[in-house]
Amino acid sequence: MLSAKSIFHEIRHNPDAFRLLLSVAAKGEAQGGWENERIATLTRDPELARKVLRHGADETKHGLIFSKILQKAKLDKVDVPLEGDYCMLLESRGIGLPHERLKQDTPLESDEFLKYLVHSKVTEERASEEVNMMLRVFADDPALAPSLRVIADDEINHVSYTHEELIKLCAQGHEDKIMRMLKQYAMAEIRVYREVGQVFVRNMAQVLGWSWPKKMLLEFGVFATYLVERTITWRRLVTLRPPMRPNALG
Repeated sequence: MLSAKSIFHEIRHNPDAFRLLLSVAAKGEAQGGWENERIATLTRDPELARKVLRHGADETKHGLIFSKILQKAKLDKVDVPLEGDYCMLLESRGIGLPHERLKQDTPLESDEFLKYLVHSKVTEERASEEVNMMLRVFADDPALAPSLRVIADDEINHVSYTHEELIKLCAQGHEDKIMRMLKQYAMAEIRVYREVGQVFVRNMAQVLGWSWPKKMLLEFGVFATYLVERTITWRRLVTLRPPMRPNALG
């Protein structure tokens, strides 16, 4: 039976596939760390800047955790296919702040910081779901489970922080704008997630030698998930709720 557990266990036991999986994870986290550190530098409010900086430090830590797992397995990182680079694909869709802006030294305007917060809210919801799925799959894996638990716990803080800050802004009269942006960003993220998922399946099919029917069935699964998200479950990426951990990054 083709389940997430069977597929990820197949990847886990193939060094080349496992190396690709963790290389993708490490790159995404490291890139998120750099982005948040730059945003912290450009944030005018010192309290918010401290929170963003802690967020960036967590992301950098996660990248190092994935890299360390590879080192312990005596595996080198590999380049992430450009067409499967989640962060850069989001940027190309106009989601969040572009890298060229982050390389400048001009402090962020309020609208720019709002773009960052909305981008973070949507992508941190996804990140939390992904790491918890991996934790369920690898719950009995002594080499992976402890690290995944650390990352999953940090993701609760990140999701809590983004909800809390956006709820504050809603209370200040920005609710309509925030909800419009959240839906726009969520729909774009769902499309990018589908594209990345299809690239992931194609690359893993090549590495693991999957048959054409197996590859097509998994690609169809990615597309079916996209259709469900696009029509029904997108609301979870948009909904704001009281944070599970108030002042999580304070």
